[in-house]
Amino acid sequence: MNPSTGTFYGIGVGPGDPELLTLKAVRVINHVDVIFAASSIKNRHSLAVEIARPHISEHADIRMLPFQMSNNEDEKETLWDENARMIMAELEQGKNVAFLTLGDVLTYSTYGYLIRIIQQKNPGIPIRSIPGIPSYLAAASRMNMPLVEGEESLLITSGARGGKALRKFSGCPENVVLLKTYRHMKDINDALAEAGLLKNSRGVSRCGRKGEKIFEDVTDLEKQKPDYWSLIIAKQNLK
Repeated sequence: MNPSTGTFYGIGVGPGDPELLTLKAVRVINHVDVIFAASSIKNRHSLAVEIARPHISEHADIRMLPFQMSNNEDEKETLWDENARMIMAELEQGKNVAFLTLGDVLTYSTYGYLIRIIQQKNPGIPIRSIPGIPSYLAAASRMNMPLVEGEESLLITSGARGGKALRKFSGCPENVVLLKTYRHMKDINDALAEAGLLKNSRGVSRCGRKGEKIFEDVTDLEKQKPDYWSLIIAKQNLK
C-alpha cells in the first residue's frame, strides 16, 4: 500500500429513500475530498447523488462520470477505463475519493468494473467498499413479504434480457428476485409462468421514491411505460 495515495470508497446509497443510507455511508460521504457518481452520456444527472443529497455538504466537490448505458461493449469499456483514470488521478494526489452507486455497492454495480481496473493499474491504492441496502430488500419490506424461510433458497438474477437468465435454471429455487425488469416484460412473465411462479409474483417500481407502485399482478407491468427502477419478487409459495 502506498501511503501517499488516498483511499477509494465505494458507497451504496440504497434503494431510493434518503433515510436508508447507513450511518457509515453518511460519515464517509462527509469525510472524502471528492465525490464521483455515474451519469448517462446524454446528461449530467445522477440519481445516486439525488438520493444522497440531504447528507452531502453544499460545499462538496461532486463530479459526474459519463457511462455508456447501451449494449456497445467497446464503448462501455473505453468509458470505464477513462473514468477509472480520472478517479486514480485524484487518489494519486493523496485525496480520499468516494464513488456513489444505487442500491448495494457490489450488486449489479458500475463500481465493480471500476475497482477491477484500478486494482490492475495501481494495486497499491486502498479500496473500501461500504454496502448499501439493495432494492429487493426494500421492496420486500414495503410488502411485508419474507424473502426466504426455513431451508428455502433465493435466486437473484437480471431481467435485462427478458426471461433468459431465469430459464437457465432448470430446477428453479423457491424464491426469485428479478432485477432490471424495465424491458421485455412479456418474455419475463412467460418465463415466470414456465417456472410455475407467475401466480405468486409481485412487482415494485420506484421503491421508496415518489411514484412508487406495487403490482399484485405482474402482467400489469406489460401495460406500463418501462421504468428502470422496477423489479419482481416471485415465490413458489406465497403465504
